[in-house]
Parts: sequence; C-alpha cells; structure tokens
Amino acid sequence: MKNLADSSPTAADISVPTDDVSALDRWAEVVQSVRDDYLDENQHFPWIIGFSGGKDSTLVVHATFDALMSIPPSRRTRPVHMVSNDTLVESPVVIAHLDKVTKLIRQTAEDLGLPIIVARTMPNITQSFWVLLIGKGYPSPNQSMRWCTDRLKIQPTSEYIKRHISESGAAIVVLGVRRAESNTRQRSIDKHQNLRDSKLSLHSELPGAFIYRPIVNLSTDDVWEILGTYPAPWGGTHTDLFQLYRDAEGGECPVVLSKEEAPGCGTPNSRFGCWTCTVVEKDKSLQGFIDVGNHQYKPLVDFRDWLKEIRNKLEYRQAYRRNGRLSFDTNGKHIPGPFTIQTRKLILERLFKVQQEFGDSLITEKELDLIYQHWTAELQQEKGLADG
Repeated sequence: MKNLADSSPTAADISVPTDDVSALDRWAEVVQSVRDDYLDENQHFPWIIGFSGGKDSTLVVHATFDALMSIPPSRRTRPVHMVSNDTLVESPVVIAHLDKVTKLIRQTAEDLGLPIIVARTMPNITQSFWVLLIGKGYPSPNQSMRWCTDRLKIQPTSEYIKRHISESGAAIVVLGVRRAESNTRQRSIDKHQNLRDSKLSLHSELPGAFIYRPIVNLSTDDVWEILGTYPAPWGGTHTDLFQLYRDAEGGECPVVLSKEEAPGCGTPNSRFGCWTCTVVEKDKSLQGFIDVGNHQYKPLVDFRDWLKEIRNKLEYRQAYRRNGRLSFDTNGKHIPGPFTIQTRKLILERLFKVQQEFGDSLITEKELDLIYQHWTAELQQEKGLADG
C-alpha cells in the first residue's frame, strides 16, 4: 500500500511509529482498546463519532463495528452516534460517497442490532453559504475572513453534541485524528493531555465533552494497509474509498468542532471539502476528478475560480459595511463592504447557469426565498434613506 500512502499530501515530514509491530497487530490493539473503553463502567456516556467519510473516520467506524460485534448484545448498552456534516455545498463526489456509506452503515447496524445511530448535521438555513454570500453579500471566504467554517461546520455539529450532553450529562466525542497527519496535528494532540488513567481529554470549547482518539498512534501507511486488508463490516470493501483518493489526489476536510481545529479546513492538506471553497488556491480535488474524465465538474470549478477572482475587486463591493460604516485597516487602507446587490444578482444568475450545465440542484428553494427577502429588505432600506 506504500504508493497510495505516498500520494497523500500529509505523508511527508511526519512522525510515525518506529517499532517492529505490524500494522495489523496495531489494528488488533485498536479494536481491543475500543472494546475495552466501550465496556468501561466509569464511562457510561454516549459516544459521538465524527464521520467525514474519509479514510481516518472510516477506520474509526470500522473499529467500532468490530468492537461492538465482539460484545454480547446484552452489554451493548451505550449508544453510539455516527454524525456526519453536510454544509449544503459539499463536493458532489464526496456527498455521494457519504450518502452511500451512511445508508449501508445504518441498514447493517439495524440488521445486526448494533446501538449505532446515524445522523447528519446541516447549517441553519439562515446561515447557509448561499444565503450569506448571495443574500447578505458576504465576500467570498479567504484565510483572513473564513466566515464559512463556524456557520457551516462547527455550529451544526457542536449543537448536536451539546444536545446529548444536556440529555446525558456528558458525551464522548470519538475522532479519527492521528499524530502522523502533520506536525501541527501532533502539537495539537500533545497540547491536550489525557485525563489521569484515561484515554480521554477535555474538549477545549464544549463543556461536558470528552475527546477519544482511538487511532491516534497509527501512521498513514497503517491506515491504508488496514483498510486494504479487512473488508468493510457493513458490507463490501473499501475499494470506493481508495478510488476516491486516487482520483482526487488528496485528503479530506476533517470534522471541525472548534476554532482551534478550523485551520484544518480549507488548506492544501484538506482537499475534500466544499466545492465552493475559495480559501484554497485551487480545488485540487474536483480538478483531479476532471483530469480522469469526469468533465461534468468543470462548470463547478470554473464558478469557484470566478468567485475567488472577484472577491477583492472594488467594482463588485459596496464602500460601506453592513452597519453603514466605512472601515479601514491599521494602515489606513479602506476595507470594502459586502458584494453589491448587482453583484449578488450576477452571482445567482451564473449559479443558475452552472446548475443547468451540471444537471443537478446546487441551491434550494428555501435558500432562494431567504435571498430574495434579504434583497427586498435591503432595497427598501436604501429607498427609505434616499426618501429621508
């Protein structure tokens, strides 16, 4: 599995285990550890697995399946929530894979009587990408103004976790993060030390939430070898996942639960993400699929590139911020306001054209209703100011 692992953008310049234990031996240890922790009578709180559909979170769900199937039904008393997040602008390729896998997992869990609850979080429609960008005129996100991550990813999943903390007193968030992902990830993991005599650490921003990282010490090679060796316990193999990575030539945007983790979203190391992502310089994921013959994604890439291109052009932006004030940076340079209504109308017209070329829905009717409401209210406000 070496060649595939080497194609991953995080395979270089990382620390990996140096002992002589094989990946499959390490896997047996992971499954046993998950089993032991599930049965720990001192940790009766629900588990919430963050599932992005990528290789690491897939391996965590795989380990959980194997562990649960080794436990007598009478002792499977702890609920396990497998939660994925749909930003409503996910890469069509990734959301199709996620839909297929979560459907299989849900059905197999029901057939086997496993206490797995499959859930999907989404942003509040008033906070969706299109409502904020086209409705309110928020400029396309970039590294310094990444307004999308909190609204589309952090808030929806955090609210789900908070609900279950409220119901149960606490919750254990199970994540597929690994030290070997990157030096930054290793520093982040080491910063949050485990509680005494426990594999858990406190979540930095969610009171009552504990973090459990069952595959934290696996290398990237380990992950691919395990996925390639063992069939998916919910049926079939992990072949589709392998093909997804080969075609996209990259990694996935992780499950993000805090602003501290947000830098993992929209970086060169996270290529499976929102197809509208203007934080990255180039959409290498969808471009990878186009390069292997999936030309239906080209209109999406062209539209994303155009959104990124117009962001800082003054003719597309209002002079004033939404609060009616002029804004300047520390050097006295003017910071333009939101996209003008004319620009927003242009963006929507181009989105409709892309939607027609792509052949599938890219924006919902509810989002369109809210967008038109925002435009009407803004135009009425401007008219009122002019009349006054």
